[in-house]
Amino acid sequence: MAASTASAGSAPQGRMTIGQVLDLLRPDFPGVTIPKIRFLESEGLIKPDRTPAGYRKFSSQDVERLRYVLRMQRDHYLPLKVIGEHLDAIDRGLEPPPIESVVPTVPKVALSSDGFPSPESFAPRSDVRLSRRELLKIAEIDEEVLAQLEQAGLVQARPGTGHFDADALLIARTAQEMANFGLEPRHLRAYKSAADREAGLVEQVVEPLKRGRDAGASARADETARELAALSVRLHATLVKTRLQQS
Repeated sequence: MAASTASAGSAPQGRMTIGQVLDLLRPDFPGVTIPKIRFLESEGLIKPDRTPAGYRKFSSQDVERLRYVLRMQRDHYLPLKVIGEHLDAIDRGLEPPPIESVVPTVPKVALSSDGFPSPESFAPRSDVRLSRRELLKIAEIDEEVLAQLEQAGLVQARPGTGHFDADALLIARTAQEMANFGLEPRHLRAYKSAADREAGLVEQVVEPLKRGRDAGASARADETARELAALSVRLHATLVKTRLQQS
């Protein structure tokens, strides 16, 4: 699929500011930010025009290239170097290279109507098994960063197999994106501590349910854990948002 092919909600004709581009992309890519767009420009994946005053002006083709980059990252976890090779092939009128079989398509996080993770998104996932080399490649991090994430307790291989799962991949990718803002793995220990405390509260509620004697006790405990986890994430995110608005 060509990166210049228009899609639903594609950009209007004419040149756009970076804020207008952000508004166009966010319905499909809620996590995209202005620093992210600037970073992709610095990597040479888009080349918007500049006004005499230095302001970026994006074309509809720039927006479609951004859609392609973000979609390849979200759906296939392709490294930016590989995405750049795809775009180069498309620019020359060629079919982009096939996606390597080692690159998994990770299931998307299920969202509720309010845009937060739903209870279903907390169900265990075991479909992705990555070697250390594959995790480094797909997450676009180096061995030193991965070692720091492991030391901070943020990323761990599965016991007995040495493989990493989809959650480890997502954490590594997120940590790498946060590094673009100057946050190193050691700074992320606070997130791990907060997550441990929140999980502990959920476990306090769920543990008595697990000890039930009837056949459905285990299933009820699992369902309760997922529902409480979703509520915990919603509360946490809203509290962070409120705190930032106050400051």
